[in-house]
Amino acid sequence: TFLNKQHYLETKPYTDQKPGTSGLRKRVTVFQQNQHYAENFIQSIISTTEPSQRQEGSLVVGGDGRFFMKDAIQLIVQIAAANGIGRLVIGQDGIMSTPAVSCVIRKLKAIGGIILTASHNPGGPNGDFGIKYNISSGGPAPEGITDKIFQISKGLQEYHICPELKVDLSTIGKQTFEVDTFKPFTVEIVDSVASYAEMLRDIFDFAALKKLLSGPNHINVRLDAMHGVVGPYVKKIVCEELGAPANSAVNCVPSEDFGGHHPDPNLTYAADLVNTMKGGEYDFGAAFDGDGDRNMILGKHGFFVNPSDSVAVIGANITCIPYFQKTGVKGLARSMPTSGALDNVAKALKMELYETPTGWKFFGNLMDAGKLSLCGEESFGTGSDHIREKDGLWAVLAWLSILATRKQSVEDIMKDHWQKFGRNFFTRYDYEEVDSDAANKMIADLQNTMFDKGFVGQKFSSGDKTYQVEKADNFAYTDPVDSSVSKGQGLRIIFSDGSRIIFRLSGTGSAGATIRLYIDSYEKDPQKIYQDPQVMLAPLVDIALKISQLQEKTGRTGPTVIT
Repeated sequence: TFLNKQHYLETKPYTDQKPGTSGLRKRVTVFQQNQHYAENFIQSIISTTEPSQRQEGSLVVGGDGRFFMKDAIQLIVQIAAANGIGRLVIGQDGIMSTPAVSCVIRKLKAIGGIILTASHNPGGPNGDFGIKYNISSGGPAPEGITDKIFQISKGLQEYHICPELKVDLSTIGKQTFEVDTFKPFTVEIVDSVASYAEMLRDIFDFAALKKLLSGPNHINVRLDAMHGVVGPYVKKIVCEELGAPANSAVNCVPSEDFGGHHPDPNLTYAADLVNTMKGGEYDFGAAFDGDGDRNMILGKHGFFVNPSDSVAVIGANITCIPYFQKTGVKGLARSMPTSGALDNVAKALKMELYETPTGWKFFGNLMDAGKLSLCGEESFGTGSDHIREKDGLWAVLAWLSILATRKQSVEDIMKDHWQKFGRNFFTRYDYEEVDSDAANKMIADLQNTMFDKGFVGQKFSSGDKTYQVEKADNFAYTDPVDSSVSKGQGLRIIFSDGSRIIFRLSGTGSAGATIRLYIDSYEKDPQKIYQDPQVMLAPLVDIALKISQLQEKTGRTGPTVIT
């Protein structure tokens, strides 16, 4: 007798399961209240793997602990078993950070992984949920695969499931099941941190970091996991292994609703950390998002390191990290909206610099081709070719490695950097949950304005500043590896002095539309580089709002978040 009988269940396709830049994200209620909604999408993911590859293949599964994650993992187990997948490797209690999933996929040479996360979006019964597919490189599925998933989902008439199969997620070890018509099916529950920690030991000088965090002249750090998945990683690696005091780490128990907070490491949502750092007790502070791939870096007295600057500083000090001493530096990259700070470093170090659309999969292609070592996005994502995801804790250890080598404060390192390379003043305004129709119309009208033949060459003034438009386009990218073309990646107005205004509709929200406005302006006058970015960029913000008529067309008088 076979213990787990597979069933072919009839279903109706949904038309709205197109994965965005980081998987399928919706309100939890969408997954709960629409019959077979999660099952359809999971089946569509697994259907992209050829049946002949499934039995020998392993699939890695983990998530950020948010509400509905454990239910979804049981569905993945049941559907994977019925579709002939040979082995699932799941983090204990379902917990595994996005960077750790990438690490484990690569270590095991798995066929891919499924990550249960909506990243930095709120959790809980009224929050968001997401299902993301990563391929065998460990990186997010490229557009060719996400399009395939979407096409399958639109025509799905049935899915395969073993509904009686249940897995104990809390006990480390192997569980083997028999499924009719297929060979044995194995589920392996693994320590969520072990493989990832082992990888970091090969990248960084743990002895130097231990001295920095717990030696005689140690610095005081404050790391805020924001009730997300990074908590166990910080506790085990930074506190237990590197010796930072236990109270260095806060909000380290993953919570289904992230403690009622928004697990997004920025100045608005990580205000508790910012206020604590202002007290001057701590030399270095960092916050992480729900699934552990984003980071915010702070210095003493709340000194904020803009993410665009963060990747540039790591690039300029990259030899402080042993990994790059071994591998060499193959190239640097940033997403298009990210400031040009990294470009200045690349130019000085005579390195190749790639400008890609937003989305980590574009970096992954360059890494797989051996063209890229370090990259970053202004949206608090920083990473390298050690895996194929951005990596919050890696970025923190990179910064701590620089502090250990240079023996300077965060603020002094940053100021030295601006003196040497000049400063890209940068800000981002997020207008969240804007009416989708109004947002789309605003972007369409703005594009018409920009593409009018009289627009290039036009001058715009605000206060005592005047800027002349040198270029206006909708950013398109031709991948240097596979020659694929990605169009419509963001509206850019570039002025004759190099300043930029960029508008994008974000693909990471779950309701309404998020309009992002990015402003970037370079300054090398030593008298001006320490000014407040909001003061320096106010004229460009004013011009951006005038050109786009954002406030009039969306009814929004101000942004939800300013970075």
